[in-house]
Amino acid sequence: MRGLRLLALALGAAAAAVAFAADSGRTPKPNIVIEKGDKCVAPAEEMRREHMNMLKHHRDKTVHEGIRTTQHSLKGCIDCHASSKNGSVVGGRDNFCQGCHDYAAVKLDCFECHSTRPQPAAQARAATATSGNKP
Repeated sequence: MRGLRLLALALGAAAAAVAFAADSGRTPKPNIVIEKGDKCVAPAEEMRREHMNMLKHHRDKTVHEGIRTTQHSLKGCIDCHASSKNGSVVGGRDNFCQGCHDYAAVKLDCFECHSTRPQPAAQARAATATSGNKP
């Protein structure tokens, strides 16, 4: 009988600890701020699920087939989503890309090669002209 009371007490304490941990340890959702533009290339729910596939498809078309378009380009994303505070999509949890990727615990490796900041239009045109690539 005493063993059953101890077991019930232990189970009750464990349930309370789980409930407390679930409420107090919850990770805050990212603060998504869209700095420019009034509409994305796709609805928000679709972008949350599919943006990585869109970027990979665009990358493959550009790199393997030489087809350069602006739809689903990483540059287009950065132009709209870069923070007005630091001009970047990474650098902290308040930045567009890093905030979501930190929340989802997903590695963000685009910017090992690509700029995290939008380029001024004149600089981008000069870089394109120099490299011989079409925009």
